[in-house]
Amino acid sequence: MRTSSPLPKQYLRFKGKELIAYTIDLFQQSKMIDEIIVSAQRDFFPLINEIKIRNGFTKMRDPVEGGSERQYSVFNAVKSLNASGDDIIVVHDAVRPFLSEEILENSINTAMESGSAVVAIKAKDTLIKGNSDVDSYLDRNQIYYVQTPQVFRYNIFIDSIKKAEKNGFLGTDESMIVYNAGFKVKIVEGSSFNFKITSDDDLKLFGQILK
Repeated sequence: MRTSSPLPKQYLRFKGKELIAYTIDLFQQSKMIDEIIVSAQRDFFPLINEIKIRNGFTKMRDPVEGGSERQYSVFNAVKSLNASGDDIIVVHDAVRPFLSEEILENSINTAMESGSAVVAIKAKDTLIKGNSDVDSYLDRNQIYYVQTPQVFRYNIFIDSIKKAEKNGFLGTDESMIVYNAGFKVKIVEGSSFNFKITSDDDLKLFGQILK
């Protein structure tokens, strides 16, 4: 689902502050984060720089141009980094503003130890497969809803990017790209509060929580 606003939802303002700024706050405050890079359409670069200055986001570098797909936007950001080896890359959705410091730190520590980590929450509802009619029921004990952050050692992630580009592989998120490249991905427990704002109802919920 998508919101009814013509403006991308990450730039909508709540209490005088853009949604993306609420998301960046945690990364700005975290002692485990050194740099922040935003991938975006070039038309929004001036607004992003304004958000950076207005909120005192000193860790933010200049934005990089996004691509036609999510993974290309992420690839552009990663390739712009002066990173190497065991440096840790954290990928997070701009529209997940309620990430907790605990989950962020757990995901980074897991990636430092094992190489790759994805934040996810276990399915709680009954899951069905089908179209207009139920075809089958899925075992929810082995089903997770993937969130972000998704965290990787730089050498693993850049190798996965190169393999995806070489093979023309298009993943729906970064953990899929890394898994497809042959690496194991550890699951880190997420939270229902770490929801992604994709619909008008999500925006209403975000506004209510801010109140």
